[in-house]
Amino acid sequence: MTDLRAGLIGLGMMGRHHARVLGSLDGVELVAIADPGGDRFGVANGRNLVSSVTELIAKGIDYCMVAVPTGLHEEVALELAEAGVHTIIEKPLAHDTASSERIVAAFEKADLVGGVGHIERYNAALQQARIRIENGDLGEILQVATRRQGPFPGRIADVGVVKDLGTHDIDLTAWVTQQEFISVAAQTGFKSGRAHEDLVAVVGKLSGGTVTNHLVNWLSPLKERTTVITGEKGAFVADTLTADLTFFANGEVETTWDEISQFRGVSEGDMVRFAFSKPEPLRVEHENFRDAVLGRPADIVTMRQGLATVRVAEACIESANCGQVIPV
Repeated sequence: MTDLRAGLIGLGMMGRHHARVLGSLDGVELVAIADPGGDRFGVANGRNLVSSVTELIAKGIDYCMVAVPTGLHEEVALELAEAGVHTIIEKPLAHDTASSERIVAAFEKADLVGGVGHIERYNAALQQARIRIENGDLGEILQVATRRQGPFPGRIADVGVVKDLGTHDIDLTAWVTQQEFISVAAQTGFKSGRAHEDLVAVVGKLSGGTVTNHLVNWLSPLKERTTVITGEKGAFVADTLTADLTFFANGEVETTWDEISQFRGVSEGDMVRFAFSKPEPLRVEHENFRDAVLGRPADIVTMRQGLATVRVAEACIESANCGQVIPV
């Protein structure tokens, strides 16, 4: 079988990693790379290096990875859709809802495979949590709480922490619970002198009744990527920095103290840290998109799901601006 001909536009911090994975992906030939700034990380490895998406399309690509700044997503995506090129776009799908809607409409009209690079979905810890939740290991999901913090990445200039880091948590929460956000309330902070927010605290409500909480910032020397999923049978703690998943079971020890025995809570039970394979999330993401383009069974973040995430992110910003709970 002939390899799929892939293209990549954008050779920034993420683009260089996409180049590495696409250049070694089974069934795929990375035929050309586009970046008007050239190959500053030295990852092209002799492949065609061009300066625009138009030149990239002219190389005869089947699909494209878009890793340009968020503000350029719509322009690049619409040209790829017009050319009939299947496309995966680094998250978020676009800088706002209106732009995201135009991208979705273009790819659906052209009947193309379109995806969004929400890489956290492919972290082994969250993949395992999703499988175990579907198997009923937690029972009803009561709450999802995430913490995502670390130092400011100087490469991010056109969006704030909500649309950059926060969209990870919005997407993974909706996906791992298989529920949609129905409302959010948020507070943001502007502490680093930039035009965009650099910290956010969000409380959300999902369609199945699950309550969520998301703490995200660019102001901490501590790098943390933690998701706690609490259900009626216990709680999962996923650390996506180490790809570890730990289960804290509800205890079944009888309480004989009358004053607290009436409380319908839980006690501490067994704790298990699961062992499982931990493949690189970026490679798993690309393997799934390759399979989707080939018409095989695949788990991709669709553009319509990416649009839903942008809507929630904008609702968070609106809530912080007006001080009200915003329905999604």
